[in-house]
Amino acid sequence: MRPQRLRSVLVAVCATAAVTLAGAPAAVAAPTPTPVPAFASVPASASARANSLVPLTDLFAERLLLADKVAAAKYGTDKPIDDPERERQILDDVSARAVALGLDPEAVSAVFRDQIEANKLVQRGLYARWDAHPEQRPTERPDLVKEVRPQLDRITTQVLAELRETSALRAGRSCAPRLTVAAARSAYGHELDLLHLEGLARALPSVCAGR
Repeated sequence: MRPQRLRSVLVAVCATAAVTLAGAPAAVAAPTPTPVPAFASVPASASARANSLVPLTDLFAERLLLADKVAAAKYGTDKPIDDPERERQILDDVSARAVALGLDPEAVSAVFRDQIEANKLVQRGLYARWDAHPEQRPTERPDLVKEVRPQLDRITTQVLAELRETSALRAGRSCAPRLTVAAARSAYGHELDLLHLEGLARALPSVCAGR
């Protein structure tokens, strides 16, 4: 499946999941957190993980949700959304770590470049939302260095581990449909809205090495 087709299918599937989630009164009214659906659970065994892309797409979704904090930290300041120096540091770091893990550094760099672009897509969307609706603007400014980046660094390490774990699966012909299903499950499990769904779609094009 071509990347553009994968993206359009994913957005459609995830949007359906989002509408379903939003239309469930019990999920909104329940006083306790809504349990993650069984189909969205992450496989526990190493062999199961090697045959599933859900742990990887879960990390992508988690990273996208942190974009809210990044945006809140930058909004209304002179810190731009685009930070080429920081982006280059991240890509150089993951490329070097990929070599140590026996992964193709260019392929890994491409995956993380997509994560960066997805994160910026969400940030721009939030900026536009906050500009149009001042009442929705964040009331707190997270500490980007002390609070947010350590969480992003943790996710980076976990993503690298999942890329190594799923190398064979990602090189196979079934990767694209598996990736679409995995992303839809992660979108549902993390209750992503339409902006974050678009971000998740943007995060995926380089995952399947054999596309």
